Amino acid sequence: MTTPDVLIVGAGALGAATAWFATRAGLSVEVVEQGQVASGTTSRCEGNLLVSDKEAGPELDLALLSLAVWREELGEHGSLWEFEQKGGLVVSSTVESAAGLAQLTERQRIAGVEVLDLAPDAVPEYEPHLTRDLSGAAFYPQDCQVQPMLAAAHLLRMARERGAEVRTGTRVTGFLRDGDRILGVRTDRGDRYGGCVVNAAGTWAGEVAALAGVDVPILPRRGFILVTQPLPPTVFHKVYAGEYVASTQSSDEGLQTSTVVEGTQSGTVLIGSSRERVGFDRSVSPQALREIAAKALVLYPSLRRTKVMRSYLGFRPYCPDHLPVIGPDPRAPGLWHAAGHEGAGIGLSAGTAKILVQSLLGEATDIDLSPFAPERFAVMEAS
Repeated sequence: MTTPDVLIVGAGALGAATAWFATRAGLSVEVVEQGQVASGTTSRCEGNLLVSDKEAGPELDLALLSLAVWREELGEHGSLWEFEQKGGLVVSSTVESAAGLAQLTERQRIAGVEVLDLAPDAVPEYEPHLTRDLSGAAFYPQDCQVQPMLAAAHLLRMARERGAEVRTGTRVTGFLRDGDRILGVRTDRGDRYGGCVVNAAGTWAGEVAALAGVDVPILPRRGFILVTQPLPPTVFHKVYAGEYVASTQSSDEGLQTSTVVEGTQSGTVLIGSSRERVGFDRSVSPQALREIAAKALVLYPSLRRTKVMRSYLGFRPYCPDHLPVIGPDPRAPGLWHAAGHEGAGIGLSAGTAKILVQSLLGEATDIDLSPFAPERFAVMEAS
């Protein structure tokens, strides 16, 4: 049996992107996935590539890098996954929130984000159906979107064309070791070896890490999305209320909702969002759905008579410090992580995969990996 250079656990957006960049670099790759390709969080999200919702710091640095990778290194394939640079519009309903948004855009602009502060009377030029009862807004032309399942499927196909193997329906049950060093994984379909193992298991990444004897506190955070009937063009950008940024950085376990509205190429409108830590409870929360719908109508009163066709839920891979886990784990040599991106995994997947593979090859990485180090949690516990 030939041992691949890289054995990836997980065939969602992160695993697929890592497989593509690794094979592009000439590494041999095998991917194992407990379900099917893109069957986890990747199939239950909106496919956002956002810079607008990120404070200046390591995550924004990674978002800007990822955006460049999606555009420049993967741009020729963009039509495969419906890449669309639609732009994002953040709106504020109160004077206080408008002041906070202006302070945020100033910090983001210094960090390299393209953003235009808007007066309330300029907003209808961007979103004619949006409420006029606003105190401020900001437009982010860099915000983009992809169809996440298509992105994962095509990146894996492209990796296969370079020799990668993908094994679905294969659940990791343990790790193969020589002393402390990781040699591969045990699965319910036999042992699989690799020169290194990359944990890209999404919301299950914490459980996979635990099988290797290391603590990576990634937990599921449930969220719901409403899908309307197809409409004439109604929402032209990704539109969200200013408090959405704060909710992404919150660590509260209880239900939080904030307004996010966007149209799709098929004419449906996606309405979110909610966050709550309830484990892997897949039951429907009527309270969450009511709050999401009610807050959306505040921004888009024209949707009041629109029918909702369905709702769906997904689990974001939440980390307590709101930064992903990327890079080698010195507590288990041979184990690497690419997980914990919460609601930003699709957008950050391209940049994450690129810098992970650079590090695997011993090259200088495009941005500093140290803020994302897996062992930071051990330091936090000790302090």
